[in-house]
Amino acid sequence: MKIKEKEFEIVMQELKSVADQLGATVRFEKGDSVGGYCLLNENKVIVINKFANLQRKVMILSTALKELGIDKIYLTPKLREIIEEMTESK
Repeated sequence: MKIKEKEFEIVMQELKSVADQLGATVRFEKGDSVGGYCLLNENKVIVINKFANLQRKVMILSTALKELGIDKIYLTPKLREIIEEMTESK
């Protein structure tokens, strides 16, 4: 599935909503890290480098959500396909 550049912002919002459903906080931080999912004081946190381009942010968030487990929640087929593609192209 080819995502147009202007669609990445919409996808990002949808992915952040999924993270919220899974009880994870998404944080955009500066630093040298690539980003990803971690536990911080027993809280689920997804850290994303705020200087990464939007496509990279979507890839990081997709990978983190897959790690958290998206199999048991409802996602639109399009969003599920995007997550699969983004985690494969990592």
